[in-house]
Amino acid sequence: MPGAATHKEPEPRLRADARENRDRILDAARSLFAERGLEVSMRDVARYAEVGPATLYRRFPTKQALIDDVFADEVRACRQIVVDGCADPDPWHGFASVIEQLTVLNVQNQGFVDAFMSANPRSLALAHHREALARRLRTLVTRAKRTGQLRPDFVLDDLNLVLLACRGLSATAPANRTLAARRFAALALDGFRASETNGALPRTPRLVEEAIRGAR
Repeated sequence: MPGAATHKEPEPRLRADARENRDRILDAARSLFAERGLEVSMRDVARYAEVGPATLYRRFPTKQALIDDVFADEVRACRQIVVDGCADPDPWHGFASVIEQLTVLNVQNQGFVDAFMSANPRSLALAHHREALARRLRTLVTRAKRTGQLRPDFVLDDLNLVLLACRGLSATAPANRTLAARRFAALALDGFRASETNGALPRTPRLVEEAIRGAR
């Protein structure tokens, strides 16, 4: 019995070490992906986290596994923004809140924008997330159009245009990004608002067809 107790004693310390390494890897990947996008290599992540490549691959066998864990918080935040917007009894107010909050969320993280907007997402979970949000937003867009507040020719790819355009805002100083994102969202919403002065829009580009299929 004394021998068994001695054998088990190091296990909690090993679990704590493993958890610490995992947290360091996630923090490093989160910072690198946010600033430089998904082109960051696994070697860069290991170096930034100050762990060996073997430790990195033991925790995250593939880069996609790391990406999925890194962006779990952003996925939850993105989903909540859309859920709250769709629950708003005023569809235009709900729509406007979705545009503003998604713009602010995405300007803070270049990697999440790259992963979310990828035409061929490697993450099945992220693809399902996009499709689920598109279905919810379809209903909100329909409601906002019925009230006459959202221009009738709006399509969900117009939201994708906003998110893609936000990539440029990531080049601004971190302290200015939220303010810049909110102003950009306000300008976009002025364009989305129905008005007798609205001009005809050019043909809709197919930016992320998987995300908008069936959602127009």
